[in-house]
Amino acid sequence: MKSFIKFADTLSASMGKAFSWCIVILMGGTCYEVIMAYAFNSPTLWNFDFSLQMYGAIFMMAGAYCLSTEAHVRGDVIYRLFPTKVQGWIDLILYFIFFFPGILALVFYGYEYAALAWKIKETSWNSPAQIQIYMAKSIIPLSGILLTIQGISEVCRAIICIKTGHWPERMSAGAEETEKILMRTSQKDEKADVI
Repeated sequence: MKSFIKFADTLSASMGKAFSWCIVILMGGTCYEVIMAYAFNSPTLWNFDFSLQMYGAIFMMAGAYCLSTEAHVRGDVIYRLFPTKVQGWIDLILYFIFFFPGILALVFYGYEYAALAWKIKETSWNSPAQIQIYMAKSIIPLSGILLTIQGISEVCRAIICIKTGHWPERMSAGAEETEKILMRTSQKDEKADVI
């Protein structure tokens, strides 16, 4: 199970970091549009749709990375008060009740949605540029597959937690929440004061 967890975390991190470069592309496209519209009075037809597709790719493909680093929104006001094994059971049960049905629907219906778009070579109906969007729609089932793999990894984590009473270590996220950094700093300061 630990090797699968490592594989899933590595895959999610790789895809999340690769698609994070879409932010740079999105920013470049936006700067280009602003310069063309305001400096040269010649706005583009394609940039709005381009920006929409880049943002969609970032949003969809960051899901598995977000789940692997615990960066998702979680109402843990009560959850964190439970013993670790109870947290493992809660996660295990809720993944099967809520997570997997929704994500598997995303995979199967997203595949049908993308396949139809490829079949008719779908273009954007609300754009004067009529850009092709079937490639962007392929991201829907792909993100669902990545979320399914990461979800299985999270179930493996919950099982390990139930058996051992400890959560397995996670890969470093690269960026940390300010709250965690401040807590670690204050703990170090407390230890220094004791010594």
